[in-house]
Amino acid sequence: MQKPGSLQKQDDCPIYLTADGLRRLKDKLAHLKSSLPTLITETARTAAYGDRSENAEYKEAKSQLRRTHNQIWSIEARLKRVHIIDERHNTPGIVGLGSTVVLATSGSTNSSQAGKQITFQILGPHETNPEKGAISHLSPLGKALLHRKRGDTVSVATENGLRIYKVLEIL
Repeated sequence: MQKPGSLQKQDDCPIYLTADGLRRLKDKLAHLKSSLPTLITETARTAAYGDRSENAEYKEAKSQLRRTHNQIWSIEARLKRVHIIDERHNTPGIVGLGSTVVLATSGSTNSSQAGKQITFQILGPHETNPEKGAISHLSPLGKALLHRKRGDTVSVATENGLRIYKVLEIL
């Protein structure tokens, strides 16, 4: 977490991605770049309609071209900060970035999840999808699990109360 008045920007932070996440990001960049000639042609075509101040088609084409350029620049900036997640670099038996963890749930009043086993992979925030079993290392549960080992118990405050998880297995 940044301190108020800190000069460090969010843009300076590393972006942790799996090899597959990096491939998807590069594919998106390639797709956006391949769409540029069509967008440029459409912008030029609609500009030829005349008065640009009242030309809604031109304004929309120009806006779409500008959005695409911004997305390209954003992805290129992110690619410069990517760190590939390689769980082979983790200490065996210790939860780290890229680890898949099997947890037993307990705790929390009014919890229908108590006593169930759930599995999560700990990833960077750009690839999280809790419904598909991927959580961020920056999330409350992800932070609590990092550096834990099999048999450890972690507590996480949620809006539904305190949740307790026991690490059953680290894959």
